[in-house]
Amino acid sequence: MLQVEGLVKRFGGLVAVDHVSFEVPERTIMGLIGINGAGKTTAMNLINGIYRLDEGHVRIDGRDVTGKTPHEIAHEGVGRTFQVPRVFHRMTLIENLLVPVLDRHETDAALTDRAEATLAKVNLAALRHNHAEELSGGQQKLLELARVMMFDPKLILLDEPFAGVNPALCRLFIEQIERLLGQGKTFLLVSHDLTSIYRLSTTIAVLNQGQKIAEGTVDEIKNDPAVIEAYLGN
Repeated sequence: MLQVEGLVKRFGGLVAVDHVSFEVPERTIMGLIGINGAGKTTAMNLINGIYRLDEGHVRIDGRDVTGKTPHEIAHEGVGRTFQVPRVFHRMTLIENLLVPVLDRHETDAALTDRAEATLAKVNLAALRHNHAEELSGGQQKLLELARVMMFDPKLILLDEPFAGVNPALCRLFIEQIERLLGQGKTFLLVSHDLTSIYRLSTTIAVLNQGQKIAEGTVDEIKNDPAVIEAYLGN
């Protein structure tokens, strides 16, 4: 579903992502981990077009999307959440969910019904007429996930979904990810919450100082000397 080949991103003299390559097969979850500043979010920003690549290629479901804008990549079937939620604060929860489907050839009533049903899946239906700014940080992250669910993408990029989220909401978030995986979705998951990463991921890639230093199963990553050194030092 996702092929990343030789991604490079430079900010002046800093090479934030240095020839990173990996593949995420359909209906799997790849965890992307690393210490702060490893290049995880930058890599995700390259994949969905927020940053322009200096080198490399990105393919979604076999189609080359290198150089496309974020909205063009979204139309290729890619959804994205952010470490700091990017909701429309002065719009209601229902209105937030309607934004990505404004171009759909469905009646307003049908779209509103679907938005209400989607909010119910993340336990936000009771707040559907509240403004997004009234939600807690964790609830805003769930709202972002619900907004992604509305336009039914093939590939979902999740950037630190569990950061700053209370345990109850974290469990709900994990349940939704597992449910969507069962429906055939594919995920790239960036998180510092290794417990959740280990539970959810089919495979894991590890970045350090912009380079991929390891890739493998959960057990392989847990026991990889390069990964242990990157996290704990010598």
